[in-house]
Amino acid sequence: MTDRSIEAGQPAGKHTVEKIGGTSMSRVSELADSLFVGKRTGSELYNRIFVVSAFGGITDLLLEHKKSGEPGVYALFSSSDSDHGWSDALSKVATAMCEAHEKVLEHPADRSFADDFVRERIEGARSCLIDLQRLCSYGHFRLSQHMLVIRELLSGLGEAHSAFVTSMLLRRMDVNARFVDLSGWRDDAEHSLRERIESAFADIDLENELPIVTGYAQCSEGLMKEFDRGYSEVTFSQIAALTSAREAIIHKEFHLSSADPKIVGADAVCKLGHTNYDVADQLSNMGMEAIHPKAAKTLRQASVPLRVTNAFEPEDPGTLIDESTTESGSAEIVTGLDVYSIELFEQDMVGVKGYDAAILEALTRHKVRITSKTSNANTITHYVDASLKSIKRVEHDLKERYPSAEITVRSLSIASVIGRNLNGLRVLSRGLDALEAAGVDVVAAHQNTRSVDVQFLVQRQDLSKAIKSLHETFFTGRVEPLCQQAA
Repeated sequence: MTDRSIEAGQPAGKHTVEKIGGTSMSRVSELADSLFVGKRTGSELYNRIFVVSAFGGITDLLLEHKKSGEPGVYALFSSSDSDHGWSDALSKVATAMCEAHEKVLEHPADRSFADDFVRERIEGARSCLIDLQRLCSYGHFRLSQHMLVIRELLSGLGEAHSAFVTSMLLRRMDVNARFVDLSGWRDDAEHSLRERIESAFADIDLENELPIVTGYAQCSEGLMKEFDRGYSEVTFSQIAALTSAREAIIHKEFHLSSADPKIVGADAVCKLGHTNYDVADQLSNMGMEAIHPKAAKTLRQASVPLRVTNAFEPEDPGTLIDESTTESGSAEIVTGLDVYSIELFEQDMVGVKGYDAAILEALTRHKVRITSKTSNANTITHYVDASLKSIKRVEHDLKERYPSAEITVRSLSIASVIGRNLNGLRVLSRGLDALEAAGVDVVAAHQNTRSVDVQFLVQRQDLSKAIKSLHETFFTGRVEPLCQQAA
């Protein structure tokens, strides 16, 4: 990069680093006419770095469907080391990629270049997997030792495709866009994440070029090992930190608002507008990630503020997330999450150490995410976000460890009121009154001393009713509705 140091902690530059998710990328033609270009001309087009995800649905085909679990290429390859069902799935990915860029690229030459790009990457990946499958047919080699690398290889195909196509689309619009491939394709050297980013940006002139960067970055740390499919936000945050960006921006298909408009009504919600990283962490804990917590930590340490916007309303400033605090108590969002409660009751627990550690060990071993927990003299309850299969495994382990304990698993939901400062609002008492008036049975309620969130445990069928009731209590008449702000 020619105009500034890439050391984190340097004075903020003139540029922004902006991330676009897969669902939004499927509408990249609309974004080209608004977010990427819009009314900008000349130098206004530059001093921006865009980190892009794969087109919507492509990563599901390459790995596995994020929600349904339907197997993609990776899942099919990992489940069999002999048949080539995964190869047919890889061909389907190629078809889907070509269909995606045919909707975006109008010029025949651009489509031809994109077709060639897909063919080269897909067939290269196919040859790699066939060779690996053949190698692992010998007893000295184990396919399981290579699965994480395979997962990264496949995942990188989607981001490389979308970044390549987007750069071509923008060049056709007379934008000096540059395809920046961090996926390590055919790279025979080993690089750390920092080294790969520094090398990629070493000769980029942000004043005159618009980098379109892959959300996946191949590196010695192995992003998927820790972050799995959350890797693009980690790449995004590292680029922002290492280039000392003025601001990091995540473009979503919606505004961060005070509640889900589908639950409380579009005319009732309001845009957050301004909040801090503490609230962002609470949202992440509730499964409503504004940004991955590790990515947020990187931005915080580098003093780079984060902005979350609606990609299709580029004139709206969205919501700024920084280190700000507020003196006056104010609720900022009401959200909810389906959870399971795992309650361990043991009469002999009083005064005995080790129960909590044993439960945490079982939850960690089965990769169960803890959302909240409570305990008293003889009972420890964890509220977790995980599959029922994982919960049953934890339950089995705990019964073996503590045969005399009573272990109860229940399906519940958490409705949470979140804000930078909830002091003075009496959220717990007012929330309980509101839920009682709405006919919602509260199983438990949690409030800690930091006053950034209050959680109400309710029956799953009552979650929407609980969110609506809490939102009416803390937001009605306080601010203009989101639809009026966006008008």
